[in-house]
Amino acid sequence: MTDDGIGEVAEALTGLVSEMKGFREKIEDRMSKHEERTRMTQTLSRTPLQANEIDAPHQKAMDAYLRSGDDDGLRGLSLEGKSMNTAVSAEGGYLVDPQTSETVQSVLMSTASIRSVAKVVNVEATSYDVLVDRGDLESGWASETGTIAETDTSQFDRISIPLHELSALPKASQRLLDDAAFDVETWLAERIADKFARAEAKAFVNGDGADKPRGFLTYPAVAESSWGWGNLGYVATGAPDDFDANDPADAIVDLVYSLGARYRANASFVMNSKTAGAVRKMKDADGRFLWSDSLAAGQPAQLMGYPVLISEDMPDIGADALAIAFGDFGAGYTIAERPDLRVLRDPFSAKPHVLFYATKRVGGDVTDFAAIKLLKFANA
Repeated sequence: MTDDGIGEVAEALTGLVSEMKGFREKIEDRMSKHEERTRMTQTLSRTPLQANEIDAPHQKAMDAYLRSGDDDGLRGLSLEGKSMNTAVSAEGGYLVDPQTSETVQSVLMSTASIRSVAKVVNVEATSYDVLVDRGDLESGWASETGTIAETDTSQFDRISIPLHELSALPKASQRLLDDAAFDVETWLAERIADKFARAEAKAFVNGDGADKPRGFLTYPAVAESSWGWGNLGYVATGAPDDFDANDPADAIVDLVYSLGARYRANASFVMNSKTAGAVRKMKDADGRFLWSDSLAAGQPAQLMGYPVLISEDMPDIGADALAIAFGDFGAGYTIAERPDLRVLRDPFSAKPHVLFYATKRVGGDVTDFAAIKLLKFANA
């Protein structure tokens, strides 16, 4: 081999070695970056758990209190963002941790209750006052040179909604509470939510206002033609204990248009399952069903284009029954409540079980009598 050939081979080997070195450096650089990303991912995945462990002293203290009655962690502990103490008194119990409270609240909002369509406000006082404008402000036309006459002022009503104490008393055995695998907070939230949801739903419809919210069906119902403030207007079906035999759907149409136009945009029907079973069979003059099921999961069915809330606390169809309500409940019915939920542990009253006395304060009342109309099963 000539000197020129040897030189070419040496030059080629030098280039190959250089290229291999560059390739190795690129591989090492990519591996280094991959390892760095992996470390960052692991760090981020651990951070929330560590943060929760640091930022959840209330939840840990509540767990200790519920399981063993150890309230040392709760005494003097303040809720973040609130200038109030978790401890109420020896007899008043303690505020539950925010996670449990939110679980109860979400269940209450998702149940078949007037709460899901009414106006809900949080208050810190013992009552909530609503000023209701019973009429529009007077107005008039004016010219550039003409005099402007004085207009009348509106009528205002003050409606006071007192808050009442709603309670639940679930119980569990001490042996169950001692089991570390038992999720005591989730269990407690489910039991409280179930009791509260049923009690609230009943009171918002039929409550008499004595130590409980006042339901909208407890107000006097008068024929729509003679309706006045303080009463709820009704439309008759034309039959004493059923819909009219010849034109059953006419009563539904009359009910919808008995409600003022400004309320209809946000209106909904309220009835129980038995009534819904009768109504969903109705057709219009062209043979189309008035009832349409929702195509989206979790959305309510519609009647004449308005959502239907199934509330089992509404009365069944029968003589003089007010079995269907239609209205803008966001304007017509207001629910006032305190946001805090308290629990008191009682290991003595029901041995060997432990009782948990949970309480919250809530009230409700009609705040606009023009916003709700009723269907009465009667001739007139």
